[in-house]
Amino acid sequence: MTSSISPPESRISFLPPDVPDAASTPALGKTARSPKPVSRVTVGQGPQPSLDARPRSGTPLPLEGVDRPARTPAPPDNARFTGLPQLADVASGAQILGPGSQGEGLRAVQATLLDMGFALHGGADGHHGPHTTRALRNFQVHASRTFPAVLPTGALDASTLRALDALAPAPGTRGQTRGLPSAFFDGQQVRVVVALREHRTFLFDTRGQLVDIFPNATGAAASPTRTGIKVVRTKLDQLATEAAGARLWNDRHVFGVRMLDLSWADGRHSGEELHGTNAPALLGTDVSHGCIRHSNEAVRVLHDALSVGDRVAVVEHVDDPHLGVPRPVA
Repeated sequence: MTSSISPPESRISFLPPDVPDAASTPALGKTARSPKPVSRVTVGQGPQPSLDARPRSGTPLPLEGVDRPARTPAPPDNARFTGLPQLADVASGAQILGPGSQGEGLRAVQATLLDMGFALHGGADGHHGPHTTRALRNFQVHASRTFPAVLPTGALDASTLRALDALAPAPGTRGQTRGLPSAFFDGQQVRVVVALREHRTFLFDTRGQLVDIFPNATGAAASPTRTGIKVVRTKLDQLATEAAGARLWNDRHVFGVRMLDLSWADGRHSGEELHGTNAPALLGTDVSHGCIRHSNEAVRVLHDALSVGDRVAVVEHVDDPHLGVPRPVA
């Protein structure tokens, strides 16, 4: 059964800067576009489909010589993907959409990834470039936890499309139907779950209901974001955030437009923050010095929703064993 939750009306120290070296920073291109307003986030449960376990890579497959299953796989069920011949070919195993691919089916997949909170700089343009590869790979890392046939290739194959078809929300909504994290970590309610490996941040309301999902960028290999329970210690508005950037790094925009300083749950300073970014093209990657970056629109929503003392759980994957239903209080 699927339930729907209406998102808030508004959509959207300190430590070494979590800004990549200029030499390693790719050109940002055009500014990331704000996501379109949506009516609700959908959450729910349902059965998992069977998956094609054969790994696939590359682009369109020749029909000759392909080891086909005895029964033709069913086309996608989600209305987001029906009536699109390109995706029917992917579902059947006749085609894989990799770098250089383009089409309306790919555009539908890109729009879905955006609605599920995966970073896709430049939006749904129907062209498979490096940002689409990154978004698909982050989705595949997420989906592979419950759909073992999905491999993190960055290309759209039959197994990935089937997982996306099962997890994607209905047209016009955000979120996903299942495979979501719990709002409880070791029995303690949290307001935010940061999933490092799939680069998504989940915001919950005070009742533990999902509000929205945002893409993030997290710590690089040399300066990883540490997992565990953290607490919002201080909230900085735009003026204070820009002043911190100017004071520490001579760049008023390095931390974006909002910052939430985090401590560990026991009160120790964590040296990490939730904040915005002046490099939206790097969302979806491991590039920071430990902080968790978001788009400036997303960090405004987080800043407005959270209070000092609210808990933030940082995990590798949404199925982290510490996440689960609340335990009874003795």
